[in-house]
Amino acid sequence: MKAKRPSKSLSKDEIAVRKRYIGATFVTCIVAALVGGTIHVVQLGSNRMQELRDQAGYDLSKENEKIRAAGEDLFRNVFHERGVTHTITYTIEEADGLLPVKQWKHLENMVEIPAGEFTMGTDNLKTDAQNRPSHKVFLNSYSIDRHPVTNAQYARFVAFTGHRVPLNWSEGKFNPEKLLHPVTMISWFDAKDYCEWTGKRMPSEAEWEKAARGSDERRWPWGDVMDTNLLNTYYNVGSTTQVGSYEGGASPYGVLDMAGNVLEWVDDDFEPYKKSSAPESIFIAKKQVVSDDPKDRDMKVANFVDTDKKYKVMRGGSWKGDPFSTSSYHRNYSWPNLTSDFYGFRCVKDADVQNTKVSKNETSFN
Repeated sequence: MKAKRPSKSLSKDEIAVRKRYIGATFVTCIVAALVGGTIHVVQLGSNRMQELRDQAGYDLSKENEKIRAAGEDLFRNVFHERGVTHTITYTIEEADGLLPVKQWKHLENMVEIPAGEFTMGTDNLKTDAQNRPSHKVFLNSYSIDRHPVTNAQYARFVAFTGHRVPLNWSEGKFNPEKLLHPVTMISWFDAKDYCEWTGKRMPSEAEWEKAARGSDERRWPWGDVMDTNLLNTYYNVGSTTQVGSYEGGASPYGVLDMAGNVLEWVDDDFEPYKKSSAPESIFIAKKQVVSDDPKDRDMKVANFVDTDKKYKVMRGGSWKGDPFSTSSYHRNYSWPNLTSDFYGFRCVKDADVQNTKVSKNETSFN
């Protein structure tokens, strides 16, 4: 029988070398894993950025033409107000001829909202403080436009009255592809003038909210669960959409586009609700004061100072905003003279004024 060969014991130096080798191997593995993980994360981020680029609503090579600094719309609008407005726009005949009679009648449709009490606001602590608390409000019956006011409708207003055109109408006219899109770049004053011209008025904040959410305290016009297939919001389209495109997002009364598409002006000043715990500072209108520094002026940098003026309330969220800002109880706000490419409006009439009424299911423009 062959005797076992005695194992050779390692010297202290050999043991130390092996430990260093094992340690180096372990460190190398960790570094490799970290590098590999970093590359994976970077690749995921790159893929996600490409997905967002693919979903952009415009040519990203023209990005500098689309993205403006905060407040630049105000500077542009002031310049527009003080400058020479377009003298060449739609004639009355041209404006009337934008749509056939049937479509004009459809755009005039209003929905009657019955008298009664509803819950306005919310007690949801996760929402912005200005939306709280919930409270009961009684309203008499009234009628509200089924859709936001469109470019086509606003063109007739401009043609008949000589009112200035919106800032984004090129050479006095809107893009023909936007015929039935909500008119935008509209100030609160523009909206008020239009509603009065049509024999209507701007909705109160409570009237707008009741028409949007009904009397069962739902969060959105269709219910309590966000469904991005039911509205145009958060760049899922990249621009406004034709009114009535989201029939599944109708309110309990059949009013359309009350979530997303465009933020809508209402008549009210931005004031706290009774028993509100919201900071008083958010209800104080801030004025932009251009910096005296030449570099800051070149970059359109402005400081904000308190005023004794009031913001106006806006409702419904927009195609640009966070989906949760489209909650029917959410209160946005802006200076009444400010305009933007996601500001729009609709009008209302009191119940004792003759309205064009329509079936809840009549939504097609055909």
